[in-house]
Amino acid sequence: MPPLKVLICGGGCAGPALAYWLANTGHNVTIVERFPALRATGAQIDLRGQGIEVVKRMGLNDIIRSKLVDEEGTAFVDLNGNIRGTILANKSGKGAQTLTSEYEIMRGDLIRIFYEATHHNVRYLFGTTVENFEQNDQSVTVHFSDGSLDTYDLLIGADGQGSRIRKAILPPGSPEPYRRLGIHMAYWFIPRDETDDNLSRSYISPGGRMIKRRSHNETETQVYFFLKDDSPELSSIHRASVETQKDFWTRRFRDAGWQTSRFLEENWYCQEVVQVQTDTWHKGRVALLGDASSCPSPFSGMGTTASLVGAYILAGEINRHADDLPRALANYDQVFRPFVDEVQNINVSLMKLAIPETRWGIAILHFIAWLVCFLRIPELASRFSKERDGDWKLPEYSELSRKVEESSDVKN
Repeated sequence: MPPLKVLICGGGCAGPALAYWLANTGHNVTIVERFPALRATGAQIDLRGQGIEVVKRMGLNDIIRSKLVDEEGTAFVDLNGNIRGTILANKSGKGAQTLTSEYEIMRGDLIRIFYEATHHNVRYLFGTTVENFEQNDQSVTVHFSDGSLDTYDLLIGADGQGSRIRKAILPPGSPEPYRRLGIHMAYWFIPRDETDDNLSRSYISPGGRMIKRRSHNETETQVYFFLKDDSPELSSIHRASVETQKDFWTRRFRDAGWQTSRFLEENWYCQEVVQVQTDTWHKGRVALLGDASSCPSPFSGMGTTASLVGAYILAGEINRHADDLPRALANYDQVFRPFVDEVQNINVSLMKLAIPETRWGIAILHFIAWLVCFLRIPELASRFSKERDGDWKLPEYSELSRKVEESSDVKN
């Protein structure tokens, strides 16, 4: 079969990961990114279980490990900053991850790693978007924002949880793809001071508010605000102006306590915490990947891992059935969906209990945190778990490993 001509919409984590596999197995790949340059920004993310295995199969494990954030673990603090319990990261290489993964990394560093691994054989189009497209049994014709058009064998929408590609392929009358969890979050960066160290801290304030602080280098600290509120009108806050967002979060958190006054001095990015759930991951020669198809939400801890696993499976099925793309996309759905169902299986009620609204609720939670940490339950549970982050097994694609090895030999 001649190489496929593939367009990937989105230059985050999922798109370049897919491009890595496809380009190294001989396909002609283009990534279109709406931002004018590589968007190597964002907060701290992590890899777990199957995601760690994927980067090992990519041959990128060493470079990723060289960029990891040295986070010792997570501490729960009270109003005065006193630690009530600490869960350390499991860096033994055995068992499951804790709240802090052994693979904590800044999103920008991971984006740059993927870009460096792909830009020599993948074409990047920055400052450009897909305006619309039409397809038939043989190809997809794509119209770009600069007025140009081109024809591809396959179009992949890796354009985030607000995906325009997804909107274009969903059947008329489809339900909204968002599972709203009743939680909103904001994050930003502040200058690091002498009280910040490599132990992440979580603080809960009455009114369904939680604050998380973590430092990733010697000069910066990350701040996260979480607000538990089911009010439907709050869904529009993250689309408002920065001034409106700042006013909203300041009003809701100004009396939260701990170091809130220090944290509120800076600007931020905010979003509603949602999961993307849809039965439609592909249509004809168009498919969805990453958050566009199956965002599991930040509370799952599996968003980046799911993106990398999805990219690996999609590339494997494309290479295995390059002469039958409908079958390849159907297999991608069949193989990957059980994993997505697993990582999206979040007990929302239990999650909300972790953000109590009253002082009594917070006191009870602090006592529980102290007790389980005193008894070393999280550490023991992590060390002696039989599986790393779930029961689902990452499939093997000999088509990828063989051709990637051949590509590496040619370069060397």
